[in-house]
Amino acid sequence: MVIQEIQEFSEIRTKARAYFCYVLSRAIPNRMPQVSLENVEESIKRIKKDIPMYEAIYILDAKGKQVVKNISPNREYRNKGQGKSRLDRAYYYRAVKEKRCVDPYPSLNKNLMVVTASYPIYNEKKELRYILCVDITLENVLKAVHPSSIDSAFGKATKVVYAGFSVALTAVALLLFVKGVGGFLMHGIHFDKIDIKEVFEATILLTLSLAIFDLVKAIFEEEVLGHHKKNAPDDIHKTMVRFLGSIIIALAIEALMLVFKFAIIDPSKLINAIYLIAGISALLISLSIYLRTIKDTDRSSRNR
Repeated sequence: MVIQEIQEFSEIRTKARAYFCYVLSRAIPNRMPQVSLENVEESIKRIKKDIPMYEAIYILDAKGKQVVKNISPNREYRNKGQGKSRLDRAYYYRAVKEKRCVDPYPSLNKNLMVVTASYPIYNEKKELRYILCVDITLENVLKAVHPSSIDSAFGKATKVVYAGFSVALTAVALLLFVKGVGGFLMHGIHFDKIDIKEVFEATILLTLSLAIFDLVKAIFEEEVLGHHKKNAPDDIHKTMVRFLGSIIIALAIEALMLVFKFAIIDPSKLINAIYLIAGISALLISLSIYLRTIKDTDRSSRNR
């Protein structure tokens, strides 16, 4: 689920930055008359209370060297790292360059996705003294900043619900497929006994079965498996167009059947077929407007 977690993090990155920068700035001011390592270490106590899900907290000096051991609830990281240079880490040089709390970003630490928020601390002469760094696992960031994440309790429950709907809709699609195929195979190889009406009905059932299966495929991949593609919005639009197109085709076939049926047995009821054709025309117009709107939206977003 790492791909989906990274995509969700990219969407809430601004909120995550605001959250962590607020917590860090409240724990210790960015500019202090007298900045000492003891002052910064004292602020860590407050940070630990405000961010209980932290993975590790550590302090760098102005040259990117870690000056204290890792403070961590995890034995694997605790009391380590002192003396190591973080000069090549983005959370160091970005904090130095931008001179402010920088956006947290995901980094890979021992096969674990960890988000690092860095906060530069200056003295009253605007000289950089220390950089306070807080590591939080990507999963915990999403739970804290994005409660509806797929990894939250609500997200997991939603995934189970979508899985249930996918199974149910798949069963419906299979039932329609079996009924559709059985409709024109019930006479075996005696094709001369097949009524044209049965062929039309089988076509409708198979078309609806394909539309429902296509919808299930999109729901299951996106909501259950979390396979977010690069062009996911385009894929969603294509799925919706295919689904609506299948329904329109099925209705058009039904309307054609009614025209033939009423023309033979009761011409006075042809008006009902005309009403259905008018409804299909309205659906086609609505779908055309939808496609045009999506196209204009995509064009405007690319021009930004």
